[in-house]
Amino acid sequence: MSACEPGASLGTAAIVIASTRAALGVYDDETGPVIADWLTEHGFDTMAPVVVPDGAPVGAALRAVLTQHPAVVITSGGTGLSPDDQTPEMTLPLLDREIPGIMEAVRAAGLTKTPMAALSRGHAGLVGGTFVINLPGSPSGVMDGLAVLDPIIKHLCDQAGGHHGH
Repeated sequence: MSACEPGASLGTAAIVIASTRAALGVYDDETGPVIADWLTEHGFDTMAPVVVPDGAPVGAALRAVLTQHPAVVITSGGTGLSPDDQTPEMTLPLLDREIPGIMEAVRAAGLTKTPMAALSRGHAGLVGGTFVINLPGSPSGVMDGLAVLDPIIKHLCDQAGGHHGH
């Protein structure tokens, strides 16, 4: 079954949550379930979210999920200005090609609601045929990012996978 057929899976999707407090059980991760629901609604076979502390563990988690060659990897958290917010630094070296327009659109969508969206430092790009995006750690920031992806995710995955249909 090709990704263009109705009801076809768009492939697997992985979620990496960068949150030291959630990883330690101080509080429940609120963004992973939002992302998982969105991915499932959009036809992905979604792996359970991986919740790790901020910093180097994010890079290790990204490298681990990328060995499974998912179609999409969405991260949440670690994109701010705190010293341990290092998700962009863990992501950028892994990207083969950046897609800056997506992050520009995510920040622009967030700016309609809060000036703090300008402080988000996430990246979006491809690792081979896998699309990777860093979303903020707040549920509202995640929802803004997913709204940007809504109309483009299928076409993006088709192109990343070598298909050029619409």
